[in-house]
Amino acid sequence: MSALLTMLKSTGGTHARLLAGPILIVMVLGMMVLPLPTFLLDLLFTFNIALSVMILLVAMFTRKPLDFAAFPAVLLFATLLRLSLNVASTRVVLLHGHTGPDAAGKVIEAFGHFLVGGNFAVGIIVFIILTIINFIVITKGAGRIAEVGARFTLDAMPGKQMAIDADLNAGLIGEDEARKRRAEVSQESDFFGSMDGASKFVRGDAIAGLLIMAINVIGGLIVGVAQHDMSMSESARVYTLLTIGDGLVAQIPALVISTAAGVVVSRVSTDQDIGQQIISQLFSNPSVMFLTAGIIGIMGLIPNMPHIAFLTLAGALAWGGWAMHKRRQAAEVAAAEAPQQAVTQAQAAAAEASWDDVSMVDQLGLEVGYRLIPLVDHAQNGELLHRIRSLRKKFAQDVGFLPPVVHIRDNLELKPNDYRILLSGVEIGHGVAMPGQWLAIDPGGVTMQIKGTPTTDPAFGLPALWIDGSLRDQAQVVGYTVVDAGTVVATHLNHLMHRHGSNLLGRQEVQQLLDRIGRDAPKLVEDLVPKTLSLTALQKVLQGLLAEEVPIRDMRTIIDTLSEHGPRLAALAAGTGGQPDINELIALTRRSLGRAITQQWFPGEGELRVIGLDVKLERVLSQALTTSGGLEPGLADTLLRETQAAVERQESQGNAPVLLVSPVLRAPLSRFLRHHLPQLGVLSNTEIPDERMVRVTALIGGGNGQ
Repeated sequence: MSALLTMLKSTGGTHARLLAGPILIVMVLGMMVLPLPTFLLDLLFTFNIALSVMILLVAMFTRKPLDFAAFPAVLLFATLLRLSLNVASTRVVLLHGHTGPDAAGKVIEAFGHFLVGGNFAVGIIVFIILTIINFIVITKGAGRIAEVGARFTLDAMPGKQMAIDADLNAGLIGEDEARKRRAEVSQESDFFGSMDGASKFVRGDAIAGLLIMAINVIGGLIVGVAQHDMSMSESARVYTLLTIGDGLVAQIPALVISTAAGVVVSRVSTDQDIGQQIISQLFSNPSVMFLTAGIIGIMGLIPNMPHIAFLTLAGALAWGGWAMHKRRQAAEVAAAEAPQQAVTQAQAAAAEASWDDVSMVDQLGLEVGYRLIPLVDHAQNGELLHRIRSLRKKFAQDVGFLPPVVHIRDNLELKPNDYRILLSGVEIGHGVAMPGQWLAIDPGGVTMQIKGTPTTDPAFGLPALWIDGSLRDQAQVVGYTVVDAGTVVATHLNHLMHRHGSNLLGRQEVQQLLDRIGRDAPKLVEDLVPKTLSLTALQKVLQGLLAEEVPIRDMRTIIDTLSEHGPRLAALAAGTGGQPDINELIALTRRSLGRAITQQWFPGEGELRVIGLDVKLERVLSQALTTSGGLEPGLADTLLRETQAAVERQESQGNAPVLLVSPVLRAPLSRFLRHHLPQLGVLSNTEIPDERMVRVTALIGGGNGQ
């Protein structure tokens, strides 16, 4: 039993759809043979009305005939259902009609007494009129349209098949598309052929309705007079009213279904349903509305005419025409503005290739997946846009120059939640952001784990979790640093901008920086560029400082230092025909900025806890760099390994990762270690202010210092 129930649960829907047709046929046959109670008759008559309304609405909303390809079969079953109901109701009327007006159910009583006012003469006339409308007008027209449509469709089939073959041979469509089109052509011919036959059902149904009514009236007179001893007038009144109710309750759904058949076969296939076609085509011309309003208004002014009705309708038509005219004028104005742009675009497309077709690479770019678009969309007030604006301002204040604009665009090739940061068109960073969730970053002091999706902080590589907003407060309590998706992207972008600051400083930015300083101290700038240094040399010095994340806010000190030492170095280089030594200029500038550099790494007035070099190692490095200009692989590997260990010890003690070396070693060691340990700062002894105390807390090439 349990197995049977399980099977029914899993495949019950499929079996129900398969059995729908046979069950309907059995119901129809049962209604023709078996007597039905009045309650069931009421329910089935109501279902018949609802079914006809549904069929009409589906026919109204279809865009092409094949959207309702099952209509011929539906028409057949609906007709059979209605005829079987007629048989069942006839049986009940003739058997129990003498007992009262509700002998055949409340539905037949309502249609026979309420709708025609209990007057059987009026009922007969109304029924005959409905039948004539259905028989002569709707079914005849729908049948003729279906016949012609089937003939034209069959005649057009060879041409359509040849057109499909031509498109296939020309490579315009693929094999699958061709197969699909051939199937549609075949289905369309089958549909119109079936509708040609199905229209005969409707026509026969109308004829059957007239015959059934006549038979029921005559049969009711015979049964009432011969079997129930009723008078001729009483028998005619009782049975005729019941017959009229029975006929109307069957004929009205038949009229609705006939209308649906006419709608299906008479519509022209477009991308609109029948309602949209009527509204868009019938009420599309304001001139027609104005003329109709004028004619109806004139008729309303004729004496003895219903002035209120005519004039009200004329006013409504005139208002509708005026509204349509205003809408058309607005559309024409909009269309008049668009062509110029379209012409320009067309001309550009048709023109020969030019230098305008060369697109420049964005210096700084941000590409996002489609789920991150709301973060950067102006229309949705994207929060990331405001963060990036604030980020550029903060960068300008901290570093000393205005970075380029961040060009943001969507990239459908990315995963929905992915983003990537580009520098001159080359990716320098990527990550994942989850809108609506929060990133809980583990800084190292978390007391309890919480539920979330494990990930890594894209900016600093720390372990993190994506969590729901409901867990935000709990995560903060246990020690996580919690930020939203926009902050994740902005922090990553800010980190990379600082790391690649030297690449963001171009000649244009350097010139703008000089122009800004020149407004306050024009003589200072004139003496430096181009008298002492070229713009290129100044750019290289500033880029060298930024490469080691040294801010260039103090441009006065930088310019003073370069103006002081530039002529001397230029004179030394003049003998060889070269340029001033950029590395020497950077070292001198760093010495002048020593106080700011030291403050950057060691805020406050406390002692400087640094990493030092063993004396022997320092001597070996000096000799290697002096003689060969580089490090041997073994020495370089040892130096890197011990430096990594020293940095880890330094960070575990909560000290800044700063290596203090002699001025000769600072530049080459910085260049070597920068790629492997970007968080390490390399300072020289000459950059430390005299008043600051230095303490070596970790030693490279020896034991830890104390």
